[in-house]
Amino acid sequence: MNILVTGITGFVGSRLAPRLERDGHAVRGFSRRPPDAGSDIPTVVGDAVSGDGLAEAMRDIDVAYFLMHSMEAVADVASRDGDAGAFGERERAAAENFAREAAAAGVRRVIYLGGLVPAGGPVSAHLRSRLAVEEILLSSAPCSVAFRASIVIGAGSRSFRFLVRLVERLPVLAVPAWRTHVTTPIDERDVTEMLARAATSEEVCGLSLDLGGPDVVTYGELIDRIGDHLLLARPTISFKRLTFTPIASRVSAVIAGEQHALIGPLMESLDQDLLPRDHRAVELLDVRLHSLDAAIEHALAEWEATERLAAR
Repeated sequence: MNILVTGITGFVGSRLAPRLERDGHAVRGFSRRPPDAGSDIPTVVGDAVSGDGLAEAMRDIDVAYFLMHSMEAVADVASRDGDAGAFGERERAAAENFAREAAAAGVRRVIYLGGLVPAGGPVSAHLRSRLAVEEILLSSAPCSVAFRASIVIGAGSRSFRFLVRLVERLPVLAVPAWRTHVTTPIDERDVTEMLARAATSEEVCGLSLDLGGPDVVTYGELIDRIGDHLLLARPTISFKRLTFTPIASRVSAVIAGEQHALIGPLMESLDQDLLPRDHRAVELLDVRLHSLDAAIEHALAEWEATERLAAR
């Protein structure tokens, strides 16, 4: 099968492509920047927002992955254009261009990875954008699939790296009220496996599916678990009335060495519980999930293989 992986130089795409090749698929990449010198996967360099390169990338493709809606994209837009608020418009333009070229090329299936949506209450701006993109992409090919993932635990995950840096660099953690909200972090190996299996599974045709790990934890507990694996005991101060604020997110971004355009939307999404609607994805794709502790330890070990962790 001929498969296109957009965002192939990113966190998820760079792991998915070799996994698909192991299944015998012919993989082509699409990215705004060329792949690393060591990559042997043919890659079309283009821009989905402008549409440049998409027609070439889609030629003779059976299944196309849309992996350009990541937290990294928000930061990239802000650093390049100075306006993180425009990312929703850019994401929609990219999705519409992608859908049009996929339909023109006769792509049978589009697979999209977005984020979990709270069951009730307001939806943050970046999650609203991802829902709009999901709707566009599900209608772009006859057997498309949309996944909504919780926090992905992996060495290259910007949200995970942000939490690790906070635990490393703050002797006392001042945690806002969102520490009590719950979610289901998921191992990047499990996300990769389900994405790969979705390429050929008829069971998931036309569905929107939630991805979450087996452990339901509060954000405060997640921070504590990361501290335990780093062998750090960090006392916390809980502010019961303080939730997301622009000031808090900017301070956190500076401490973690991250761009505010990434951290702002991330912290905004923490103001509510983020739980899967159901566990159909695991059942339909028959994937055995890693525990949260296994996910954190694997991610930290992979991180340490290429970059020193000050706390370990």
